[in-house]
Amino acid sequence: MKAKTLATVGIVLMVLATLTSCGNTIRGVGQDTANVGRKIARATN
Repeated sequence: MKAKTLATVGIVLMVLATLTSCGNTIRGVGQDTANVGRKIARATN
């Protein structure tokens, strides 16, 4: 029973790490998109 519990905790930690990485990537893409929008707005002025 102890091995099953450790395996479950390990899987949960891996899933959380994956979701955190995905969230950081999405946030970074959003920032990049905003920066491009600002640069385009400055170029048109």
